[in-house]
Amino acid sequence: MPDPLLDVRHLRVEFPTRRGTLVALDDISFAIAPGEILGVVGESGAGKSLTGAAIIGLLDPPGRIAAGEIRFDGRRIDNLPYEEMRKVRGRSIGAIFQDPLTSLDPLYTIGRQLIETIQTHLPVNAAEARRRAVRLLQETGIPAAEERLDQYPHQFSGGMRQRVVIALALAGEPKLIVADEPTTALDVSIQAQIISLLKRLCKEHGAAVMLVTHDMGVIAETCDRVAVMYAGRVVEIGPVAAVIHSPAHPYTAGLMGSIPAMDEDRPRLLQIDGAMPRLTAIPRGCAFNPRCPRAFDRCLVERPDLMNAGPTQAACWLHAAPLQAAA
Repeated sequence: MPDPLLDVRHLRVEFPTRRGTLVALDDISFAIAPGEILGVVGESGAGKSLTGAAIIGLLDPPGRIAAGEIRFDGRRIDNLPYEEMRKVRGRSIGAIFQDPLTSLDPLYTIGRQLIETIQTHLPVNAAEARRRAVRLLQETGIPAAEERLDQYPHQFSGGMRQRVVIALALAGEPKLIVADEPTTALDVSIQAQIISLLKRLCKEHGAAVMLVTHDMGVIAETCDRVAVMYAGRVVEIGPVAAVIHSPAHPYTAGLMGSIPAMDEDRPRLLQIDGAMPRLTAIPRGCAFNPRCPRAFDRCLVERPDLMNAGPTQAACWLHAAPLQAAA
């Protein structure tokens, strides 16, 4: 991999409470190269969205980064003051959120919001900002962009609002986009359009993407690599084709097995028994061991780190070296 654009190292996020400290993310490490699309997938509560929020500096209090570091373009950003991080967010790192209505102010026109964002991050006058806003709407596939610039968010459909949010994310010409479930609230045909749009725009603008989703179909269609998360940790990371077709972690294998195949006739869908543990009750050893069909003694007492597992890396003792496994 070339020098990473984003380098997350041993990230730990905690939530202090009256009953003790909850560890929401524990020792998360991954990197994204310039122009790469990294998918982050897992069940609800795995820590996917929280990882994105930590990267863009939008952790909700009392959440805090307790350990590790986040480096962007060679510069550490997790310890920046609020105003400094605000300059990075939008200008260098764009964000696309799950519900476009939470990103758009209903009291202002789309044009005003786009122009204000452009002028905040780029040294242009109002006329040039308006021209850029129109161009962004055209790039994101919104017809009659000049006229629609003066309309309000409620006058757009859900798919069109998500296109506006993508335009807003690209307004500062960022190097990285954190996209948190950008297609969840949309129907399947619109999902495909948004995914195609995101891939094309990132290629044209040269931006890298961290795509947070629970949909393996979106991952397979969009990403170069994928990180699978479980209970606040990355349990497998590697090239998309390898993770999908030859999963190295039993949890990943369970996720892939639960997807119905069009060419198979099954009376029942496969499922992963049990549920993800609460933050207050993460089991000792591997967090997945109560649900794992291949767990053995070591899994119950010792937590594995990511280790080489063929083309991917997996946090699973099944891939420990023979001498290490026997220890």
